[in-house]
Amino acid sequence: MSTKERRFDARVNVRVPLRFRTLNNPESTEQFAESENLSQQGIYFETVVPLKVGTPVEVSLCLPPELLGKTSGDVRCVARVVHVQPSSLMAGKVGVGLHIEQYEAKASVGERSTS
Repeated sequence: MSTKERRFDARVNVRVPLRFRTLNNPESTEQFAESENLSQQGIYFETVVPLKVGTPVEVSLCLPPELLGKTSGDVRCVARVVHVQPSSLMAGKVGVGLHIEQYEAKASVGERSTS
């Protein structure tokens, strides 16, 4: 892992359902997974979908109130796969680490989207 890819934000161990699709393949379909942990700049999850380091992906998830404060919030991210490793817990799955490059929070009444 290069210095540019090292984690600077604390990760929170939280399981959140998420949807993702690769952006470099126009025929890719949306896949479902669950986060293992999250930070402001990253997501880690396990999947059976073969992803390669460097692959751009779009991820949608709903952050729970524990992370946002009072309410939950829908977020769409554009991220890049920074590491892939075989899962020690589930045969056939791989652990995928994403670096979030851009995100958009769905605005509540009176709020603006952030990116």
